[in-house]
Amino acid sequence: MKAVTIPKAGKPEVLEIRNYPDPRPRSREVSIKVAAAGVNFADIQARMGLYPDAPGPPLVVGYEVAGEILEVGGIDRTQMQEAESNDTADGKSAAGDVTGKSAARDVSGKTAGSGESAPNDASAKASNRFSPGDRVLALTRFNGYSETVVVPQDQVFPVPDNLSLAEAAAIPVNYLTAWQLTEMGGLKNGDTLLIHNAGGGVGLAALDLARRRGARTIGTASAGKHERLIERGLDIAIDYRTENWVERVLEHTNGKGADLIFDPIGGSNWKKSIRALRPTGRLGMYGVSEVTRSFFPGSLKFLSVLGRMPFYTPVQLMNQNKGVYGVNIGRLWNEKQKVMQWALAILEGAKEGWIRPHVDAVFTFEQAAEAHRYIEERRNFGKVLLTPGKLSDSG
Repeated sequence: MKAVTIPKAGKPEVLEIRNYPDPRPRSREVSIKVAAAGVNFADIQARMGLYPDAPGPPLVVGYEVAGEILEVGGIDRTQMQEAESNDTADGKSAAGDVTGKSAARDVSGKTAGSGESAPNDASAKASNRFSPGDRVLALTRFNGYSETVVVPQDQVFPVPDNLSLAEAAAIPVNYLTAWQLTEMGGLKNGDTLLIHNAGGGVGLAALDLARRRGARTIGTASAGKHERLIERGLDIAIDYRTENWVERVLEHTNGKGADLIFDPIGGSNWKKSIRALRPTGRLGMYGVSEVTRSFFPGSLKFLSVLGRMPFYTPVQLMNQNKGVYGVNIGRLWNEKQKVMQWALAILEGAKEGWIRPHVDAVFTFEQAAEAHRYIEERRNFGKVLLTPGKLSDSG
C-alpha cells in the first residue's frame, strides 16, 4: 500500500508517498480501505516537528478516516463467509479467536506492544461486530494518510446511511473536539458562545452543537467567510483581521462579555479571550495554531508563542470569577468509553440532520503538500480531506 509520509521535519514540500506492506489486523482489530482521511492542524505541527505526541520521522500522520472494512482480525474474508453460512444453517454464531487487548501498531502492521487474555464467547461476539464491506469511520491515532489502516474495533463506528464517506471522514476529530469543549464548558440555552476560527472544522462543529443547545453565537473569521457562516446559523460574525474583536464582543453583550469562548489560536489571543469573558465565564483552549505562523526556526517557534501566553494563577481566577480548561482529544485514549458515548451521540445527531459535517476541499495523496498549505493559509471553510484516489462515494 502507499501512504503519505513525513521523512523529516519541514515545509509542506517534504511530504512524500512511500510504499509499505499491507497491514493485517489482530483480534479485536479491523483493517479499513481508506476512502478519505481528515487533515488537521496536529498533522501540520507534526510535519513541522512541533507536535510532541508524534513519533519521530519517518512517520505517517492522520487521526481520522472513513472507508470500508477489508478484514476483521481473527477472521479473514473466507472464514467470515463460512461463518455467515453457518449462522444461517444452524443459528449459531461463529467467532474468531480473541487474544484480549489489541497491540498498538506502526503503519506496516508491526506489533509495538501486546497483551493477551483467555478467549470467551461474549468477547468474541463483541469483537466481530463488523464485516468486510461495512462503511465505517474511525479514530486512527496516526497512520490515517494510508490506503489501508488497522484500527482497534472500539475506535470504529458505522457510517449513517445519509452520510457520504467524505462527510463521515469530517466528523471524528472536529465533532469530538467540539463536543468535549461544549461538555466541559457547560454550554446551555441562552448562553453567549464566542467561537474563534469559526470557519474551521471545529468551529462549524461547535456552531452545530451551540444551535442545538439554544446558545447565542459570535464567531471570528475573515470577511470572506461571514456570509457562509451566517447561512449556517451564526448570529454575529466579526472580522478578526480588521476589527477589535474584544470590543465587538463587549458591544454585543452589553459590556458583560461571553459566557464561553473556544480558542484554538494561543499566544496573545488567550489573553484577549480572558478579557472578553464575563464573570463566571469559561475559556476552552484546544490548540496553538499561532505557532505555525512564527518566523523562528524549530522549537524556537513554541518559545516565541509561549512568551505571549497569559499566566493564570488560582488566586487571579478566583478573584475574576473566571475559568480556563484545555481539550486535546488525542490524549483521551484511556477514556475510550466516554469518547465512544460522545461519538454515538454525534452520529445519532447526523442521522437526525442537526449534525452537518461540511467538506470544503478534497486533495489526493499526491496533493498532500497543497492540502497542508491550504489549511496553513487559513483558506479552508470546514474540513479538508486527503484521498488515495478519486473519491467516488456518493452516499
